[in-house]
Amino acid sequence: MTDYANPSVSVTGGSMPLLGFGTWQIPDAEAPAAVGEALAAGYRHIDTATGYRNQRGVGKAVAESELARDEVFVTTKLPPDNADRVRETIEESLDQLGLEHLDLWLVHWPPNGEARPDVWEQVVQAQSDGLTKAVGVSNYSLAQIDELVSATGVTPDVNQIKWSPVEFDRAVADGLASRGVVLEGYSPFKASNLQDPTLVDIATAHDADSAQVIVAWHVAHGFVVIPKSSNPERIRSNAAGARIELSSDEVAAIDALAR
Repeated sequence: MTDYANPSVSVTGGSMPLLGFGTWQIPDAEAPAAVGEALAAGYRHIDTATGYRNQRGVGKAVAESELARDEVFVTTKLPPDNADRVRETIEESLDQLGLEHLDLWLVHWPPNGEARPDVWEQVVQAQSDGLTKAVGVSNYSLAQIDELVSATGVTPDVNQIKWSPVEFDRAVADGLASRGVVLEGYSPFKASNLQDPTLVDIATAHDADSAQVIVAWHVAHGFVVIPKSSNPERIRSNAAGARIELSSDEVAAIDALAR
């Protein structure tokens, strides 16, 4: 089993690896194999959600890996439609995952497009009760995060948002950083042109491919990235991207791809 030295960022209760493994659209029956491959490739951060309907498969892979519980950072998410059954949802997630606690629990989307501090209060209560170490949000705006903090005094550890070089927005990145919120990006490749000359040239210089360069760019910025694949070779390849060290000029050139 490969165990790469994963760069990480501090969140409540411990360290969150910058390299994570996304499981969106991986069926429950296929999750044990895919997540097992990821853990064998050195990933120590697994991202799932109630809405993905694969928590049992993810939990099975974590259990079968025989890694110590504190070696694997597990995230899942509260669906906005479950805003009125917050406690029940996290308890169901823990049961399906076979875990006593989460490392991070996120509100998956703002319920009905609203910040809903009342829901956030219940998420924070689950944290206080030891069901999750860290809490955060996903797909929230800076203004919505400010609304949560203003109402409750508790800042989300993380905001998971769609993110890639072409979606890079320095105002958003700086805004989250100034609030002490970790930026976690999902779908790092979806909006990207992997044939872009800038990415190809940098990849060639590192004997890598463009997807690996995108992973490396996230890590260089201190952004969490959660590439997803069911292909064992691609799972391993994406992981290797986290070990590529880009120069400041290369990072700046990739930043310039933002639309």
